[in-house]
Amino acid sequence: MRVRRRSFGDFVKAFLAFAVLLVLVVGVPLALAVTAGWPLPDGMPGLDWLQREITVSTFLHILTVVVWFAWAQFTACVLVEVKAALSGVGVPGRVPGSGPSQLLARQLVAALLLVGATAASLTPGLSQLGQSLEGNQQPSVAAAQQTPGLFAQQQEQAASTANALAEQAGQAAARADSGSAAHGDTKYYRIQPPEGRHHDSLWEIADRHLGDGRRYKEIFELNKDRVQPDGSKLSEASLIRPGWIMEMPGDARGGELVELPDEAPSVSEQVQQQISDYAQTGDQAQGSGGSGAGSGGGAQGAGDAQVSLPEQRPAPGPANPVTPAAPAPSTGQEHAATPAEAGRSFGLPEALLAAPLLAAGLLGALGRRRRQALWQSALGSVGGRRGMEPPTPTGDAQDAQDALLVGADPEGVRLLDRSLRGLAAALAAESRPLPVVYAAWMSSNGDLHLQLAQPAGKPPTPWQLGQDQTFWMLARADAEGYEDADTAAPYPGLVSLGTMDDSRLLLNLEAVPGLVSLSGTEADRAAVFASVAAELATNGWSDRMTITLVGFGDDLTPLAPNRIRHLDGFEDLFETMSAETRQRRGALGAAGHDSVLTGRTGPAQHTRWAPHLVLLAAQPSDEDALRLAELAADASRLGIGYLVGTEGTDLPGAAWEMEITGEGRLLAPLLGLELEAQLLPAAQQRAVVELFTDADPGRGPGGPANTPPFLVDVSEQGRPAVYARLVGSYEIIGLDAPDGDRSAQLHEALALLLLHREGVHPRVLASALWPRGATEDVRDALLERLRAWLGTDPDGTPRLGTDAGGRLTLAKSVVSDLDVLRSLYYEATQGRGVDSRQVRGRLLTDALVLVRGPLLADRPEGRYRWLTHEIIDAQLPLLVADTGLALSEFHLERNRAEKAIEALNAALRTAPADERLWHELLRATHATDDTGRLHALAADLIGRSGARGLPPRTEALLDELLPTWRDGVAAAG
Repeated sequence: MRVRRRSFGDFVKAFLAFAVLLVLVVGVPLALAVTAGWPLPDGMPGLDWLQREITVSTFLHILTVVVWFAWAQFTACVLVEVKAALSGVGVPGRVPGSGPSQLLARQLVAALLLVGATAASLTPGLSQLGQSLEGNQQPSVAAAQQTPGLFAQQQEQAASTANALAEQAGQAAARADSGSAAHGDTKYYRIQPPEGRHHDSLWEIADRHLGDGRRYKEIFELNKDRVQPDGSKLSEASLIRPGWIMEMPGDARGGELVELPDEAPSVSEQVQQQISDYAQTGDQAQGSGGSGAGSGGGAQGAGDAQVSLPEQRPAPGPANPVTPAAPAPSTGQEHAATPAEAGRSFGLPEALLAAPLLAAGLLGALGRRRRQALWQSALGSVGGRRGMEPPTPTGDAQDAQDALLVGADPEGVRLLDRSLRGLAAALAAESRPLPVVYAAWMSSNGDLHLQLAQPAGKPPTPWQLGQDQTFWMLARADAEGYEDADTAAPYPGLVSLGTMDDSRLLLNLEAVPGLVSLSGTEADRAAVFASVAAELATNGWSDRMTITLVGFGDDLTPLAPNRIRHLDGFEDLFETMSAETRQRRGALGAAGHDSVLTGRTGPAQHTRWAPHLVLLAAQPSDEDALRLAELAADASRLGIGYLVGTEGTDLPGAAWEMEITGEGRLLAPLLGLELEAQLLPAAQQRAVVELFTDADPGRGPGGPANTPPFLVDVSEQGRPAVYARLVGSYEIIGLDAPDGDRSAQLHEALALLLLHREGVHPRVLASALWPRGATEDVRDALLERLRAWLGTDPDGTPRLGTDAGGRLTLAKSVVSDLDVLRSLYYEATQGRGVDSRQVRGRLLTDALVLVRGPLLADRPEGRYRWLTHEIIDAQLPLLVADTGLALSEFHLERNRAEKAIEALNAALRTAPADERLWHELLRATHATDDTGRLHALAADLIGRSGARGLPPRTEALLDELLPTWRDGVAAAG
């Protein structure tokens, strides 16, 4: 044992500590006994003392009792600390309600014991005495939630790792030369069982015995790959087991440590022998560990802990083509614009083009927002007196929308979502828990790789083991066989960070064992934060989620008002998250779950355990960062993740550290990552937000209506040269049929242009026709064929032109029946029909005659997939319903109920789900005074409603028009 040389100052501190203890422990009770007497009464007090007047004497007696209690508490603290120091307990028990008193007692006892022979090994150093009692007493937390675990083993900073290993090797050689004398400087720790406490962890061991939890890496390097008493090895910092032996750094202190087996009589002979055997493995383990830590590439074994690029399977041949899950950011998709095209305004925001999952999420959310606004507008009026068209984006917003259309990979999102839910369902069927997933890689050949925190056995079919036991892999062909699974999203915290060798990395933020820090310039950090927030808010592989933004992102709320919330500063964040952390811990305990992962596969999977991800853009102070790190120590078990911005490279308490460079590279040396970062710069962020804000126009039913983007001359003089029928089966009048092999492609291209009279970007057109990508020459050849097929007007003007922004536009002589339908309805409700009832009736009747069925009713299988991004499928039924309602109102004004019924039935053939049409049909049928006919209509409505039952407003209307309708339902039942 090493004995610390004591200085004169130590003796002075010890003497003062002894004097203070003597005064507080002995002097205080003597003084109280002399001046105030014994605190306990001589006999049993009567009830009359409760009615006595409170005098100065009574107050002094109460104060004396309080002082006696304080002395007794302090004396108990002294006894506990002395017992702990002399017996080698290391971390003494806590006296209830005595935080400051026990801290003072600990300081005094430690100072006194500095003059003892065993003080250096039995008590904490004076440098640790200032730590709070709560810090020394906080329970151990599961290692996987407090240490960087999988991501921090192999590629730590090269220079510091090499120096540390060299120093360890030198120490090992010195011990080998000096024999048993050298072993006297070596301390060991035995991992404690989790009896009445959380599982022990390297972080807590380092915190107790080295004074800093972040020094767990030193313990890990000393013990990595050494054979433990149970025959296993320490291969991951997050995986330690009770009974294992840990060699400790030389400056470790504390009573739980064993200096040498033969000098620790309190340790059993079996443990002594285990420590002796373990000590013999040190040199070999350090040598192998050094070589392992220094290696940076190559395939990794099951025990290696790092985010590593998955091994790629050979790409399928031409006979089995596979769509890349994500284009590489450096090149975009195959039909990316060249610099020359960019000069002709062909360029689009590359940040959105290079983010296929983010673009798909934004595009899907934008479509839902526009449909919601459309339906809200429809339900706000009768007869359709409002505009049917959402605002047409212009400028940067239009470029952003085009970039979303080109860059989005909705198929990749669909496969990712189905694959993850399918995995969760398969594991639940086998009664297996969800493994902790740190990251997911979407490879260039379409495969999905999940990187696990630790081996979890053989994955369920069709998943396979990847390059090692910590990788589960699903081939794209197998993913396409998955159906929609009725299970909760297992890993909703996955978010894209960027690409590496054409593989896209999604980091599972809610599984991070602590804080994730992001350093770099403010603008670069903001682009990463915006990208992460936008994808989390709109992704398609999560159900419910809360995203808390602190210090940025006020304008991102329109992306997902139900998910995003803002807090003003750190104190608000700390207060909010402290309460939620306590609530989640209690809820997990009450439900009997170890973590949110087990909760997501249980009966309450759809209603609980949604993740809460916190994005803190502004760097907190060191004190606040440590408070947040302590709060985040158990966060991964609770489904809470933290991403914190920092100006420097060192955030106190950070488990994982990343840096964004000015060149758009995302670096994480300790994680072994160098990515082409996924960003959402400020300009693109504003443009995307503008798309969402425009989708929610602040106008009521009586507000200004949007004019259709293209109005047709509906008079006899306005006959078009080319007329396409889109509502119903697809027909074209005025053009010769194109070549058979090219016909379907040209028809699809023309339909896209007809549905976007404002113009279509060439890259959007190519992306719609070839979702898997096409080269520029293929796109240009299509445009030439399309121009040749459409031809020119009599004045020589090409019918397919290009506007100033480089977008493709059709001449006014090329018209569709949808254009005519919109124009007729507009003229009837906002044009000539407003002042002339006769004109209004004729226009509405002509409009309803055009309706022959749904849009492009006979479109070929596999084509027109771009329609999923459009809202025309919602616009057309509403437009038809509005036309039918307006024509019904026109006829009912003249008591022509049969004509009104005829118009409503015609509209219902295209819009059968519109509740307004059924209501008007009930009113029109009631106007015929035919009760039997009304009963038949009510029975038809009830049959259509099925198990859901009639909507409340429909029931109320039937109660008004046909009070006996419920009798018929009862009789039928």
